[in-house]
Amino acid sequence: MKLAIESDKAVPQGPVPTIFEAIVRKRCVVATYNRVTMTLAPHVIYTKHGDLFIDAVAIEKDGKPPREEKIGTFKLAGLNELQLTEREFPASALFHANDAKYVEALIAVEAA
Repeated sequence: MKLAIESDKAVPQGPVPTIFEAIVRKRCVVATYNRVTMTLAPHVIYTKHGDLFIDAVAIEKDGKPPREEKIGTFKLAGLNELQLTEREFPASALFHANDAKYVEALIAVEAA
């Protein structure tokens, strides 16, 4: 027996709403980027030359932590199998929301 729950409100799905939710809730995402499975802490989503990008801290690459914390840039279209996780992250001290590259930011994390 299947139960169907009907709602008048559609829940947005896809990579953009997933990244928005991750940034607002400070939750990590898991995705495959260039054939590497990564856990990312997205800090900002922005446009550049008409494409969407995120800047994020890589928490894990293929299950292993990186040698040093740094913020990387990822083209949103290249993040495959993107999923929101329940893993929380703090805003990185390396992230500067006022950086000139974020002029076209759609949303960014708030500092703690």
